[in-house]
Amino acid sequence: MNVELLARAQFALTVMFHYIFPPLTIGLGGLLVLMEWKFLRTGDPQYEALAKFWTKIFSVNFALGVATGITMEFQFGTNWATYSRFVGDVFGSALAAEGVFAFFLESGFLAVMVFGWNRVSRGFHFFSTCMVAFGAVLSSVWIVVANSWQQTPAGFHIVGTGAAARAELTEFWAAVFNPSTVHRLVHVWLGAYVVAAFFVMSIAAYYIRKGRHLELAKKSFRLAAIAGLVAALLIPVSGHHHAKNVAQFQPAKLAAMEGVFKTSAGGTEMYLGGLPDEETQTVKGGIAVPGMLSLMVHGNTTTPVPGLDKFPRTDWPPVAATFLTFHGMVALGGLFVLLPALALWLDWRGKLLESRRLLWWIMVAVPLPFLANQLGWCAAEIGRQPWVVQGLLRTGDALSKSVIATQILGSIVMFSVIYAMLFALWLVVLGRKIKQGIEEPVVSPVAGGKE
Repeated sequence: MNVELLARAQFALTVMFHYIFPPLTIGLGGLLVLMEWKFLRTGDPQYEALAKFWTKIFSVNFALGVATGITMEFQFGTNWATYSRFVGDVFGSALAAEGVFAFFLESGFLAVMVFGWNRVSRGFHFFSTCMVAFGAVLSSVWIVVANSWQQTPAGFHIVGTGAAARAELTEFWAAVFNPSTVHRLVHVWLGAYVVAAFFVMSIAAYYIRKGRHLELAKKSFRLAAIAGLVAALLIPVSGHHHAKNVAQFQPAKLAAMEGVFKTSAGGTEMYLGGLPDEETQTVKGGIAVPGMLSLMVHGNTTTPVPGLDKFPRTDWPPVAATFLTFHGMVALGGLFVLLPALALWLDWRGKLLESRRLLWWIMVAVPLPFLANQLGWCAAEIGRQPWVVQGLLRTGDALSKSVIATQILGSIVMFSVIYAMLFALWLVVLGRKIKQGIEEPVVSPVAGGKE
């Protein structure tokens, strides 16, 4: 049993399970703000009923996100003590900022958002919802800052040598706004809105197919579909700029993402699918578009993009895993544009209620945005290998010296059982709340009603 492999597997398990919840929290928080704003603007109690219903869903998701995030961070001191010592001055600052500025803001106003209906004014309740949504976004900022610093380190110097070496923060804002922070943040936020949009659309589609809460469900569906379509259309733009950033600062990662083994004399082709083979250094079954990768990176079809042959073999990421996760994410992105666009077109024509097959597809497609988010992070993290901090610290050198394989394996089994139970509990609670349905407003919609 390989200690490094087990430690990486455990961290992957805890991070990927935890990351089911933060994107939904971020996106759903924004949608709650929109719903309450619509209620304050129009006085339509249906939007208040929707906000109350989705607040219940939000609170369940928030609780699971907090619970699963804590266990993830403990691994920095158990399995990855050398890593923690090396990056502690930088990484610790970002994590501390996340706790102080984001978590307490989010959790502090959460009680008002969940229990404050009819206890505080509409305006203050809306302010609380905004603060919770902002707290979720702010939390993602500091986590992404910490991760982005590992990808493109900045604002530091190295103190000490050998095993005692560590990165010491010299310029806080240079570390915060390291070269990849903004690109990664925008991509994460857009992905979160796609997740939340499909989540809301799927439950609304369920109610429409069942003939329950039709007006409320249609309002939820329409609002989520518009937000999801806008986010899905912006994701390729964000992804393009992010890829250009990767080309500049992590060229080996880009080469693995695109299956570029050999640097061409002219323009570099782009593969649409396929399976990279490191032994033959070819992409099997792939459809190559000549010069397309050069066009995406350099703006012309003649300037070559560096291939993996420009880097030592020991610095190559796992090519097949990086390539497949990246292309899987991109392929799913097209579906996230198609489904809400088609649904909005049918809704505009007044035929959404008749489109039971489309509503069914939207219901069953709800796991796909979660999957796309996971694939994107897998591509980013696997593509950084063999570095845990790009160009500074290798993953194999970041492990704790005293941890043994059986300890990690035992904790993996324990975490797997607990997480399976938590996931089942999450599904059961969500199922009950969805089955209970939306509490229909007693008062009919009245224009105005601002407070």
